[in-house]
Amino acid sequence: MSGLYVGVDGGQSTLRLTVAGSGVVHEAPGFSYPHPDPVSAIAETVAQAWAAANRPGPVARVALGLTGLPARPEQRDLLAGKIAATLRAEEVVLCADNVTAHAGALPGGHGVVLTIGTGVGCLAVDSATGTSNRVDGWGHLFGDDGSAFAIGRAGIAAVLRAHDGRGPRTALSGAALRRYGPVTRMPSLIYTSGAAVDVTARFAPDVVATAAGGDEVAARIVAAAGRELAGTAATAVRAVSGDAPVPVTQTGRLVEPGGLLAETFLAELAATVPRARPVPAAGTSLDGACRLATASDPAPYRSRLHIYRGL
Repeated sequence: MSGLYVGVDGGQSTLRLTVAGSGVVHEAPGFSYPHPDPVSAIAETVAQAWAAANRPGPVARVALGLTGLPARPEQRDLLAGKIAATLRAEEVVLCADNVTAHAGALPGGHGVVLTIGTGVGCLAVDSATGTSNRVDGWGHLFGDDGSAFAIGRAGIAAVLRAHDGRGPRTALSGAALRRYGPVTRMPSLIYTSGAAVDVTARFAPDVVATAAGGDEVAARIVAAAGRELAGTAATAVRAVSGDAPVPVTQTGRLVEPGGLLAETFLAELAATVPRARPVPAAGTSLDGACRLATASDPAPYRSRLHIYRGL
């Protein structure tokens, strides 16, 4: 193969693209579940990021870790074909974003990576058996417990309950006013935004900061999220064979080391899963995408990759 190697990290809030080794990241809008034609929407967003990179091609291989990866093989082929044409790529590698998160955070390819963004993804890879197990990542309607969306939604709901008198007063009301404006207009603003999941998730940092400031309502929301995340990680750890300690790391701005949510998650994990061995993440999902793009052998992720031969 000759040409560039490109990595793409496509989340719900932002899509990021980089040419491996360039050190420059180009961004475009993230994925929206309600879009009527998600394949075309993802392809167009990748095209926007590629245009921002000045279309340097040709490309030997591009690897994309995506929220909203199409479930059907024919849809994945359609998406990969569009991307191959846009980037003039010889090969397109598609996978869920929990795969690229794992490849970036644990380059050794063994252990559990929990990715907390707008949603939640978790992948356990067992190098002894060559198997991998996904936990959660089911989207905001049916899963993503402990995610930024879940925290943001709980915070907004607490503000509305306080406004009605159904719940206790909370400093979250002031945070919501600063971010969204008057509380009576907030629900309509979010519902009609066209990106309600993302707009809701953006309140999560406010909830965590308010909890750190001593607000009891916000603190309960963050504690509940920490328990959910620990439960997800615990399930993933149990999927790894043997009795040896299992490396576990978490990625995402909400769970940066030293932050309240990270501390809550790690304390709950230590109390419930003695085999879990917390380690720092070696890199990001975008790093993982670049690793898959440049790797001669994608093990141990091969079974979770959709590979399309393009030009």
